[in-house]
Amino acid sequence: MKHSSTQAVEKTASAPLLPGSGRSGRWRRTIVLDLLLLPAVILTLVFAYIPMSGLVIAFQDFKPWLGFAKSSWIGLEHFEYLFSTKENMQVIWNTLIIAGMKVVGGLIAPLVFALLLNEVRKAAFKRTVQTFVYLPHFLSWVILGGILIDMLSTKGLINQFLGAVFHIEPIFFLGEGSWFRVVVVVSDIWKEFGFGAIIFLASLAGINPSLYEAAEVDGANRWQQTWSITLPSLIPIMIVVGTLSLGNILNAGFDQIFNLYNALVFDKGDIIDTFVYRVGIVDGKFGFSAAVGLFKSVVGFVLIVAAYRAAYKFANYRIF
Repeated sequence: MKHSSTQAVEKTASAPLLPGSGRSGRWRRTIVLDLLLLPAVILTLVFAYIPMSGLVIAFQDFKPWLGFAKSSWIGLEHFEYLFSTKENMQVIWNTLIIAGMKVVGGLIAPLVFALLLNEVRKAAFKRTVQTFVYLPHFLSWVILGGILIDMLSTKGLINQFLGAVFHIEPIFFLGEGSWFRVVVVVSDIWKEFGFGAIIFLASLAGINPSLYEAAEVDGANRWQQTWSITLPSLIPIMIVVGTLSLGNILNAGFDQIFNLYNALVFDKGDIIDTFVYRVGIVDGKFGFSAAVGLFKSVVGFVLIVAAYRAAYKFANYRIF
């Protein structure tokens, strides 16, 4: 019996492949899908990879009228300048602090909102709330910046309310560095938490209802079900969202801060992007701008890889 099974295995292994079952056959079957993917690949190459050749100006004293070929090479001078002065280091710290608070708040607020909204049983009320909290995401910071400047001025609605109800002296929200950071983080969370909750609501909809039914049979209340079933089920998507957010740790939000900040809050509110805009773009130091962009990209790449490895090691979760 063992001899006959061995012969069958050897016969199967030596049998010729069916037409279309090899690598060439697989290529012929998928060539249409590969051709559909081709335009996206070309666009990515043209707009994402070919422009990377311009990073050479990060190591040059670039002059537009001389071009890449004739501009003089200066090595790492731009990077040395970025880390050489106290003002530049303060800009980096500002970026890390503001972006870090945004990452944490941008993960917690959508999660809490999704959990609360998931408990609502009236579909009409649930859809209405979702619509209202999604709307700020689609408004530009140019519009929201003007609204916030009016509301948070010393004679604005917020200060009038605080003075009338709590008898507090007017607070210069956009003129004091510490208050400015709070305004930036809170307004960003308010703008994005509704849209960010979509992914958590989708994950909540995918949890097996039988788990909740079994928990109810065992006598678990809603809080115990949330703690023992809902939150553990959301851990994978929380890891994904957190991992992707780490890649933007040096992007503290140029549009938002550019529309809200002023010279009074440069010490606490100036970030890398706004600093580069003033020094690199306005003053024409294009090589320095490219150096800062390269620095941000490298740091973001390292953080994404580290976060991915940590997610795989501690949560046994893989994105790819």
